Amino acid sequence: MVRRLLALVALMLVWSAPARADDISAAGRGVVRIVTIAVVDDEVVGFGHGSGFAVAPNRIVTNAHVVELASRYPDNVVIGVVPSEGDKSVQGRLIAIDPARDLALIEFSGVRLSPLTLFTGAPTDGEALIALGYPGNVDLATARSAADFIKPQSPVRSQGGFAGARALEGTNVLLHTANIARGNSGGPLLDRCGRVIGVNSAITRADEGDATFAFAIAQSELAAFLQEARQPVAAVGTSCTTVEEQMARDRSADEQARQLTEQEARAAAAKAEANRQQALEQARARNEATRENFMAGAAVLLVLGALALGGAGLLLSRERRREAVWVAIGGGVLMLGAVVLFLSRPNFNPDRVLALPKAAPGNSAVPAPNAGRGKLVCTLQPERSRVTVTATNTVNLDIGRDGCINGRTQYAEAGDRWQRILVPGQEQTVSVLDYDPATRTYTNTRYLLSAEQMTRARQLRAAVPLKTCSADQAARANLATQQQAIRASLPQVYNEKLVYGCRAAPGASAAD
Repeated sequence: MVRRLLALVALMLVWSAPARADDISAAGRGVVRIVTIAVVDDEVVGFGHGSGFAVAPNRIVTNAHVVELASRYPDNVVIGVVPSEGDKSVQGRLIAIDPARDLALIEFSGVRLSPLTLFTGAPTDGEALIALGYPGNVDLATARSAADFIKPQSPVRSQGGFAGARALEGTNVLLHTANIARGNSGGPLLDRCGRVIGVNSAITRADEGDATFAFAIAQSELAAFLQEARQPVAAVGTSCTTVEEQMARDRSADEQARQLTEQEARAAAAKAEANRQQALEQARARNEATRENFMAGAAVLLVLGALALGGAGLLLSRERRREAVWVAIGGGVLMLGAVVLFLSRPNFNPDRVLALPKAAPGNSAVPAPNAGRGKLVCTLQPERSRVTVTATNTVNLDIGRDGCINGRTQYAEAGDRWQRILVPGQEQTVSVLDYDPATRTYTNTRYLLSAEQMTRARQLRAAVPLKTCSADQAARANLATQQQAIRASLPQVYNEKLVYGCRAAPGASAAD
């Protein structure tokens, strides 16, 4: 009995573990409530609601049955689109519908939404999935008036698991166990990284205690519907990696790099010590040879001095006094020189010996003046990146002097790197761009922000006067300071991190 209870608790903990909140919240920015109001002779005769999500800034997908009345009676039914953020709702217009797939496409104006991205891969058995939407039972419990149905608010989140794939009347559907209700129809079914893998459509009836399962139109059916409607949509096929997993990878890579650096430092120190010992031996040998030369010279001078003194004595015995004096003086000088030369022998001082390792040809430790500059082609490095919703296309860069990128965007110094923080006026995404000229590494760290966070970032961005490239170091320093303020306003954890390795573009000439 105890074991069964422990197993039940463990199972509850597994299923209650929240998905990556930042990714799901980012997807929630593009989820909307769909409201349909039927009016006849200025009198409301019908009301319905469901969910939907953006596939473009001004277009959303929902279920066909959510807007069925609008398709049948376009002059009498109004479609309302209620975003998850902001302070207003807008009117939508049905532009495509497929009852067989139970999908519809609605266009609107007046607000811009953050489009969701489709995941082109297949979910695995038991994979955690998240449903976003506006379940009707929650609305009935919390709404105080009809106005609450058109008031922007965040979608309700529920989590379950992938239960299998089926075909429902010729349409591919996914079965899952996330708790949804009427009103969730048309809302997205997401993986842990916030990518759309299906469109919630229906639930099974729970008769006589049967378990409830939910149906979602498969991503493949959604992609085909959008293609037929000529509606472009973002799609990725990269597997989902959590931020924690990626940060663990980064720490592991940093640790490996640190160990490699320490290993190289130890090898360099050992090599330097070996070179020093070799230099010491060579210097000691040269010193010994020099001392021996000094001693030999002193001996020669001593012998010559002795011979001179002997010659002086011989001259003196022959009464050649004047010559004897000069020869004796010369002999004394020679003997004194011998003493001085002997005493001036150089002593060996190891502290004065420097080991200067020779640089291998073509392997200079000093980087070339134009290293990391010029026209580059940058390719994504998947093992170092966390990709959730962004296409992984090749990036072309033109690295100029003083952090001028592509001839128009000024980057600021950030240690040994160049950095620029981009805060667009329309998209709800802040990108921190880094370029490391030493390793030719280009990094795009993306933060998918809420409307409130984005407003704050844009206010800080408005205080940055430098819009184009500048050779003024003071202006670049000011840019760096202002960017630090923007960086401080961002969440501690990013949503995406795209790391690119760059190489010289084919046919590109060297930098000036």
